[in-house]
Amino acid sequence: MPADELLRPPERRNIRRRYRGRIEQVRIYFSKLLRLFLYQNDWKVLPMAALVAGLVGIVIRRRLFITMEGTLISSLAIACVCLWNGCFNSIQVICRERDIVKREHRSGMHISSYIAAHMIYQALLCLLQSAITISVMTAVGVRFPSYSLITGHFLTEFFLSLFFITYAADMMSLWISAFCHTTTAAMTVMPVVLIFQLVFSGGLMSLPARLEPISDYVISNMGLSLIAAEADYNNLETTTAWNAVLRMKNNEISGSVTLGRVVELLEDTENTTIQKIRAIEVMNKNSIFGKLTVGDIADILNDESLGAEELKKREFPYSFTIGDLLNLAGEDRVRDYIVENTSKAAQNPEYAYDAENIVVYWELLLVSAFIFAFGAMITLEFIDRDKR
Repeated sequence: MPADELLRPPERRNIRRRYRGRIEQVRIYFSKLLRLFLYQNDWKVLPMAALVAGLVGIVIRRRLFITMEGTLISSLAIACVCLWNGCFNSIQVICRERDIVKREHRSGMHISSYIAAHMIYQALLCLLQSAITISVMTAVGVRFPSYSLITGHFLTEFFLSLFFITYAADMMSLWISAFCHTTTAAMTVMPVVLIFQLVFSGGLMSLPARLEPISDYVISNMGLSLIAAEADYNNLETTTAWNAVLRMKNNEISGSVTLGRVVELLEDTENTTIQKIRAIEVMNKNSIFGKLTVGDIADILNDESLGAEELKKREFPYSFTIGDLLNLAGEDRVRDYIVENTSKAAQNPEYAYDAENIVVYWELLLVSAFIFAFGAMITLEFIDRDKR
């Protein structure tokens, strides 16, 4: 050892050896995080993830992968589970030891090594939470499909999606933790962030046109779109409109109508529905008067030479229920028509069941995670200026 090194105080010599290289620092801080996990109750995030997944799974097990509306709400719920797990993994990890980080940075610690250790540790934590989430949801009765676009196994793709969403949220909270000076400040900011994520997810409420572009950069929106795409949202049925019709099945429609008003309606021969009504046979060709349709009767009543004006003023009472109309038209046929057309109207290109679409969302979430991690690193580089 050089003579000038021997002249340094022992504690200074130890610090210099300790912070000799960036990779070595990553190993040291990663080992420290593992010790915190084991001995300072950081492991509690895992049973908490199981509890949250179980509660959500019980609610969505009869909705997910079944209908459009059920899948959309369930996708948002799962994305929120991932957000919750990721955010509370790292929201306090830096601000709770801010003074230590400041002191060690002045002693030679590389912020990049410190953040890299957190990134590796948090990635492992997110992997465990994603596996736990899928296991618990399976245990409570969520039935996952067998189809898959990329890996050939749905649960593998679903696991990767949960991991990317959780990890992006984790790195976002890591940045918040680096920015906040105290744990109290971090926990105060966290609810605001979660509410922002929920509002701009695009699945809870429609946004004004000028605010819609913001949702494209929000983790919850990317997570919702990713899960909905994997669930093949666009090829599912939506039953909201049909269920609304069924709830009105016993509603009664009553009133009165003049014969003249009926005749006026039957004059609209360009309307395809009116055309079908006019073609209904009232009498067949074997009757005394020969073949006679509804259209023929309407034309006869419209003939002014027959003097049917008084007859056309006569009112006829009517009373029927929505159920009567369904029976008349054929309930199954009406249901198929309503479900088919409302499902087409509810399709969203962002939820396209396409391998490229899913991979794009994976990439966006991963890029977001690295951007947040880089933001945390830049923020901590100025920690020496912190006067508090």
